[in-house]
Amino acid sequence: MSDRQPSAGAAGWAMFAGFVMIMVGCFHMIWGFGAILNDALYNTPSDYYLKINESGWGWIHVIAGLIVLLAGFGIFRGAVWARTVGVIIATISAIANFASLPYYPIWGICMILVDVAIIWALTVHGRDIVAME
Repeated sequence: MSDRQPSAGAAGWAMFAGFVMIMVGCFHMIWGFGAILNDALYNTPSDYYLKINESGWGWIHVIAGLIVLLAGFGIFRGAVWARTVGVIIATISAIANFASLPYYPIWGICMILVDVAIIWALTVHGRDIVAME
């Protein structure tokens, strides 16, 4: 373990991860509800290797979004489980967004970048929120 002193800037990165997780959770839920409520809203390529219909993707995004949303609130409480869940779910979210690249490539790339920022903030500065109290 290192003996480094936490800084407000470092705690800010962890808080950034919490806020972004809440935002990403909401975005995934909106995307998911859109796919569930209107199957014709999204275009499915016929040769796509993951044979999941739009409603299936919708439910995946709604459930994952809810978990990310709850873990985002847990980050502000300094919960270790929330940091762990945050890293795991951000990794899964990045993979899911990679799988949805044929549907919305720009959105998928942006979400993957946000997921990488969350993983970095939680692994490098996750303890700093608790240390600042």
